[in-house]
Amino acid sequence: MSDQQQLPVYKIALGIEYDGSRYYGWQRQNEVRSVQEKLEKALSQVANEPITVFCAGRTDAGVHALGFMLNFHADTRIPAAKLPLALNQHLPPDIRVLDAQVVPEDFHARYAAHTKTYLYRIHNHPIDSPFDEKYYTRVPRRLDVDAMQRAAEQFVGKHDFLALCAAGSSAAAHGDTVRTITDCHVTRKGDEVDIEVTADGYLYNMVRILAGTLCEVGAGRMQPDAIPGILASRDRSQAGPTLPAKGLFLKKVDYDL
Repeated sequence: MSDQQQLPVYKIALGIEYDGSRYYGWQRQNEVRSVQEKLEKALSQVANEPITVFCAGRTDAGVHALGFMLNFHADTRIPAAKLPLALNQHLPPDIRVLDAQVVPEDFHARYAAHTKTYLYRIHNHPIDSPFDEKYYTRVPRRLDVDAMQRAAEQFVGKHDFLALCAAGSSAAAHGDTVRTITDCHVTRKGDEVDIEVTADGYLYNMVRILAGTLCEVGAGRMQPDAIPGILASRDRSQAGPTLPAKGLFLKKVDYDL
C-alpha cells in the first residue's frame, strides 16, 4: 500500500467568499458556470483525487457570498491552515477561500447551521456608481428608512412566509413555508441602504421579495403596518416586487464550531 493510500482521511470545512456575477448560482450544472464546479475542480487538483463538497445552502444566479461554508473529505498532506493559499492559486479571482479547519465527522455545512444572515444592498440615488454597480440595486427615489425599519420589525418571529415565496418552490409545494426570522433591520449610510435578515431558513427568493416589500414601504406605496396582513394572506401578489439578484449577499452562516 502506498504512502498516499495510508494517509488519514479528514473532514475539512472551508469558509469562502465569491462574486456571483459570472455564475449561474452555486450548484454544479451541466454546460454552465457554477461556483461549486470551480471549487471542486480546485480541490481535486490540490488533493490529487476527485472531491465532492457539501455546502451551507445554494445561492441563485448572480447572488454573492461573504461568508459561505462547505465541507468535504480528503487525505491531502497539506495542513488545513495552508489550504486557502494552495486553493486560491487554482481558483478564479472572483472566488476566494478565506479559512479552513478540520471538523468532527458529524459536521455538515448545511444541517449544522443554526442561522444564516443575508444582506441586501441598495444604492438610493438617481445615478449609478461606476465602481460597484454590480453589487447593489439602485432605487432613485429617496427611501424612508425609519418606515422601512418599522416594517422590518413585523417580519421578526415565526411566520408562514408563503407570501414572500416565488413560484416554483419545492418547499411551498410540500407546505413547508414556516420559518423563523430572528433579526431584520434596515440601516442607511449616505446613499447606501442595507437590509439585513437573519433566519433559520429561507424560501425561494424570500429575501429579495422581503427587500422589495420594504422598498415599497420606504417609497410610501405601502404602510409599515401592512406586513402582518400580507403574511396572513399567504398571497405572493400582496407583497412587493422581487429585487434583482445582484444586490444580495449571503453574509454569514452561524455554527457551533
